[in-house]
Amino acid sequence: MARIGGNQLCRTGIVSLFLGCAVLWAPVVGHSDVATPKIPAAQGGQCVEPVEIMRRDHFDFLKHDRDKTVHEGIRTIKHSLAGCIDCHATKNASGQFVPINAEGEFCQTCHTYAAVKIDCFTCHATVPAVKMSQSP
Repeated sequence: MARIGGNQLCRTGIVSLFLGCAVLWAPVVGHSDVATPKIPAAQGGQCVEPVEIMRRDHFDFLKHDRDKTVHEGIRTIKHSLAGCIDCHATKNASGQFVPINAEGEFCQTCHTYAAVKIDCFTCHATVPAVKMSQSP
């Protein structure tokens, strides 16, 4: 029986470890098995920011506008939560708006995927505001 030297044993162990890690990491690195959320299309035209920026920074825009509105009384339109809801809310078969945070809807879909809790709608409306006529 042949004896295995220390260097050869060490190299064999390193190669085995490398191959073992490669097999374990292959599905993770490729991301081929990860299901991405099916996001409902917006109802409006062009978003106020490019999609990549909104996906990455929308919460910063909303927090900034929240702070400006609450602390300074400044209301802007560009990054308002109401504007997002007006554009991204969908209607059901009977023509009624579906809450934007309902199962499968715009906000809920991504936030579930990212495991992020949405707390905006503890205070804010989940459907677009309907303008009421002032006439009798």
